[in-house]
This record gives sequence, C-alpha cells and structure tokens, in this order.
Amino acid sequence: MFKRTLAIAKKEVRQLKRDSRMLFVLFAFPVILLVIFGYAINFDVHHIKMAVYDQDKSVDSRNFIEMLTSSDYFDVVGYIKDESQIKKILDVQDAQCVLVFPKDMSKDFYAGREAKIQILVDGVNGNTATVVSNYITAAASAYSHKITQQVLDIKGMKSYNPIDLEPVFWFNPALLSTLFLIPGLIAMILIITAVIAISLSIVREKERGTIEQIHVSPLSAIELLVGKTIPYVIIGLFIAAMILVAGNILFDVAVSGSFILLFLTTLLFLFASSNLGIFVSSIADTQQVAFQIATLVSLLPSVILSGFIFPIDSMPLPIQILTNITPAKFYIIILRDILLKGVGLSAFWPQVIYLCIFAFFFLGLATLINKKSESV
Repeated sequence: MFKRTLAIAKKEVRQLKRDSRMLFVLFAFPVILLVIFGYAINFDVHHIKMAVYDQDKSVDSRNFIEMLTSSDYFDVVGYIKDESQIKKILDVQDAQCVLVFPKDMSKDFYAGREAKIQILVDGVNGNTATVVSNYITAAASAYSHKITQQVLDIKGMKSYNPIDLEPVFWFNPALLSTLFLIPGLIAMILIITAVIAISLSIVREKERGTIEQIHVSPLSAIELLVGKTIPYVIIGLFIAAMILVAGNILFDVAVSGSFILLFLTTLLFLFASSNLGIFVSSIADTQQVAFQIATLVSLLPSVILSGFIFPIDSMPLPIQILTNITPAKFYIIILRDILLKGVGLSAFWPQVIYLCIFAFFFLGLATLINKKSESV
C-alpha cells in the first residue's frame, strides 16, 4: 500500500514539474495575495482629511490642532472662513470631518465655564466615522486634562482623580489591525491553494481519461486520494513557511508560540483542506466546474464565515452554526493563539479535534463517492 501511494505521489510531482502555470499559481500567487490583502484590508484609519473652522483663533485652538496633526492620523486640508462652506466640503468629500471651535472658547475654559468643541463627521462609512470620533474624543480628553493640570499648578492646587483607569493591551499592544488579520489571511491563502490545486489535479485525470487506467490498476480509492494529497500538503507547508517569512518582513508578524505546534496544526489544516478539494473533485467532471466549486467552498466561507474579518460571536445563531462548514474557522483560532498569544495546546485543543473530524469526514465521503463511481 505504501509503495503504491508513493508511486501516485511521485507521478503527481512529475506532472507538476511540467505544468509551469500551476507552479506559478502555487508559489507566486500566495505571496501576491498576502501583499495585496495585507495592505488593502486594514481597519486602522490614518491621514484623515480634516477641515478647521476656527472662530476662536486662540493659542489653545492652535495647540489643539497641532496636537492632532503631530501624528499621522489627521491631515488639515483647509481652513473654513464661513459656516456655509462646511456642508459643501463634506458633500464633495474634500474633508472627512470638520473641526469647529466656537467664539470665546478659551475665555470660557479659563473662566471655569464649559468650553465646547464640535466635530462634524461624514457618517456614510459608519466604521470610519466612529474611529474618527473616538480619535478626536481621546485627543480632546487628553488636551483638557493637560490644561486643567496647568491651571491647578498655577493656583497651587493638586488634582484629585478618584478612579485612575490604566488600560493595558496584551498580545497586540499597538492595537494594529494587521496583526489581527494576517492569521486569517494565511488560512485563506492556504485553503484556496490546497482546495483548488488538489481538485483540479484529480479532475484533470478524468478529462484526460487516465482515471480509467487508474481504476483498473491494483490501486484502491484511498491510496489514490492519499497519494494525490501528499505532494500538495508538502507544497502547502512550504507555502505556509514562505507566507510567515513574508509576513514577518512586511508586517512584523512573529511566532510567539511553539514552532512544533504551528507545524503540526498547519499540517492538519492542509490535510483537512486537501480532503475538501478531494470531495470537490469527486462531484465535478471538468476542470472548469471543479475550479468554480473549489473557489465557492474555499474563498467565500474563509472570508465571510471564518472570523477572518467579521466576528463570529456577533452573527445570528443559525449563521454561527453555518460557520462550521469551513476548516479555516478552526485554524484561524489556532493561528492567533500561537502567533499572537504564544499559548499551548491546552488553549485550542477543541479546534484540533474539529479539524480532525472535518478532515476524516470529507475524506470518507470522497472515498465512498469514488468507490461508487468505480463500480458504475
């Protein structure tokens, strides 16, 4: 059995060597996807275009603007001289927000009266609008505390803060969305590569008619499927290593946990993904159909239902149950635990069990379908 399985694996490697286009897709495509998605999908908002309507024209208003623009979060694109210009600027999207300083803002502040600053935000993109509002709210709070402290120091008084909240962020101190997204991106790239490659490989045998020769050989269905899977699992491991190196160079993503656990769980995930590709090949008769089905069952679920971008806990219960159709869901949890948290198997052992169930379920299903097709 081992010799026959190995023979099929060698045959697949020789076919791959002759197929330069497939080799390009397998090795260049993942890095291209990593670069495009890694830079394109980012929830961090930088260089927000801000217009200023400064009616106070005081040192405090200028200092507040300078504080906002000292980082790369805000860029002042212009100063408004009349209130009627505000709507036009937001309508044509010359600015994403307008900062309004009322008259006598500084006088009110130093007189002990409430000084108000208004921020008008383009709310078409709700997520960006919320982020902009949070940025300016935090900046206003910090600046207000700074001035309050200066006034109290002048009067010789000490400030009293009954509750001093000090947030400490573990695993991702800078709260970079890239570190959160890269593990999901790795899972998405690997599952797309594995499912599409293995499904096209087996269906190619059907189109060329060589599958009939294999059926009349001493090979069993399980030997054929495992032999076809081995080369792509090995290639997938190489691609995973390549993506991790690229992710470290481009996005500073480091492995905080065990490399051995990362290797073993990646191997299991590739095995599960390959078995999904085998299942696709068992129900498709042409490479075109196989590619379409493979893309449908790998790309869409891994992006929408895996927790890659959208939190699963926020989804309705029926959709949460539906998320179990993709192994990427379980692998992403494992990756985030190993890469970001550096935890061990005790933190994600249920995900390993789910991946095993998924892998053997689709391998068994594909084997049954292939046996039926052989007997027909």
